[in-house]
Amino acid sequence: MKKSAFKITVAAATTVASLAVPMAATAQESAEGWKFSLMPYVWLPTIKTTLSFGSVAASRLDSEISVAPNDWLPHMDMAFLLAGEARYGKWLIAGDYVYLNLGNVSSHTNTHNFGPGPVQIVDTGSDTSLKTTIWSIVGGYAVVSTPAATVDLIAGVRYLGLKANSNWSLNAAVTGPNGNAVILPRSGSVSESGNVTAGIVGAKGRVKLGESNWFVPFYVDVGGGDSVTTWQAAAGIGYAYSWGDVRLDYRYLSFDRNGDKLIQGLDMGGLALGLNFVF
Repeated sequence: MKKSAFKITVAAATTVASLAVPMAATAQESAEGWKFSLMPYVWLPTIKTTLSFGSVAASRLDSEISVAPNDWLPHMDMAFLLAGEARYGKWLIAGDYVYLNLGNVSSHTNTHNFGPGPVQIVDTGSDTSLKTTIWSIVGGYAVVSTPAATVDLIAGVRYLGLKANSNWSLNAAVTGPNGNAVILPRSGSVSESGNVTAGIVGAKGRVKLGESNWFVPFYVDVGGGDSVTTWQAAAGIGYAYSWGDVRLDYRYLSFDRNGDKLIQGLDMGGLALGLNFVF
């Protein structure tokens, strides 16, 4: 599923770019001088993540989390989400910052029994706390800038930092190959931090709906780095005011990583509501 979604997003980004370049000749010149925007927003994604704590005692412990907003909101200790942009003519610098501090949310612990008997290790009630920081910074150029539509081609960097603490509870201890040594007790806790960085390329913009103040914002990017792939896509509806705009969209962000590091995968998808102030 992740590889299929990644391929679809690559195709979408390529299509947007190929359509945008021929239209550049008809783009109108942007007004000179700096223009800025700041958009605080609320995002309510379903969060899915797979964490690998590697060697815990002498065993391996993986934690899987899949929680909807109604499940993680009661456990939210802190959240801060902000996007911003600075433009000069057709050039731009844009950034996005997400910080989520979630208390103990329900998780599923996967481990292995190395003993001689067919002991089934079952998770009987584990939980994991997460402190997640995601930021992206890109530079870009407006290839389309008309009253009806704008398209910016962008390139930059995305960072994911995560600190996790998992409390596991199993129906049995994990034993060694001879069955006479406990290498993972029935319950315990482990804490670990990890991060990934990836380069990204993509496109963003908006399409005005007729002569009204309504418009459709869109964003898409893809990228990768050392054993990691990432992509993000968003689209929705917005309404422009003299001070800026209000927008509601659906946003999906994904990381997928190979290897034995803490962060194996992270997917966040859900509705986002933002107030975009232009000055």
